[in-house]
Amino acid sequence: MKSILAFEAPEEAAKYDIITKELMAKLKGYQHVLEEHYQLTAIPKGVLWTTGELATTTFSSIPIPAFTREDFIYMSPILKEWQNLLVSQLDGKVIPHIQSFYENFSTDQLFVILAHELTHHIDLFVDEFEDERHDSIWFEEGMCFYLPRKYCLTDEQFEEVTAIELELLTTFTEEYGDNDLNDFGSMSYQGSLSSIMFDYWRSYLKVKTLVEKVNGDVHKVFKLYNEWHEQGRYISLVQYFENNLK
Repeated sequence: MKSILAFEAPEEAAKYDIITKELMAKLKGYQHVLEEHYQLTAIPKGVLWTTGELATTTFSSIPIPAFTREDFIYMSPILKEWQNLLVSQLDGKVIPHIQSFYENFSTDQLFVILAHELTHHIDLFVDEFEDERHDSIWFEEGMCFYLPRKYCLTDEQFEEVTAIELELLTTFTEEYGDNDLNDFGSMSYQGSLSSIMFDYWRSYLKVKTLVEKVNGDVHKVFKLYNEWHEQGRYISLVQYFENNLK
């Protein structure tokens, strides 16, 4: 994969040269994991590194500066931007330990976001980019966080971010919890950042629960997901998992 620095000034590109090289080197290792175990057969042409502003206004209108398309991953490598963005998820709620976690958001956690975007390219997901079907988005998004976190974080880091997102889910359930998980994204990119992220938190936590029900056998979860698709998606994916993972 190419690493492309897309900044408005040459000095900005130079400023982030080291961290982008570090992240790309680390991504190569995770890429091998996906190729060996999760049917990554076609990788994007490259990662386009840019500022949060350019990512969310010029390259897209998505309010989160990390996204993937068929040919490229677009992402801000600027840690401070991510720290500020993630603190804003709290919507003014005073939760000091969570605010502190995001104020100290690490490059390890930043890498998980990059790895998340690459995970979207594995062939185990049945829907294609720009597919009109939306009823399994929650599963793909949740798995795209589960796998990088499981493979790339320490056990302590994994448990910490899981606990943080579980608490955030609980905190915002009264505001956003009436929305069905199968309707992932129905509030996305229209409301507050917390309303967008709510779907990501619960999708990740749902996938984690599914994997735990089969004693960590991720491929068994994928097998059920593919069976649901092959059988015509006659019920919701959530219900299909509930019926088959007692």
